[in-house]
Amino acid sequence: VQLQASGGGLAQAGGCLGLSCAASGRPLEGYYMGWFRQAPGMEREFVGAIDKNGASTRYADPVKGRFTISRNNAENVVHLQMNSLKPEDTAIYYCAASRYSYVMRLSPTRSQYDYWGQGTQVTVSS
Repeated sequence: VQLQASGGGLAQAGGCLGLSCAASGRPLEGYYMGWFRQAPGMEREFVGAIDKNGASTRYADPVKGRFTISRNNAENVVHLQMNSLKPEDTAIYYCAASRYSYVMRLSPTRSQYDYWGQGTQVTVSS
């Protein structure tokens, strides 16, 4: 499956942005989907994940209550809605797909995901 992230840009602190991840090649409904981010000089870190049918989500503590992941399998797209943005949310955001249900329960790592999008830049100004 090929993934294409979009929707990044510049926002002010306290503002919001929505990212999308469009899939092609295979139906998205066969995959658990995750979002990661990588700030300059930092390791890529987990943001959140959603199960195959959208019934269950999980989030990293820094974004819990501010970010929401949703998906539309009919349109082959996953969304990341980011509210109450903070300067520390500045990073390149990546979507990723996994075939394995353990991404919803194990401590998240990059190696759990099989396919990655190219990333989209999010910059939050103070």
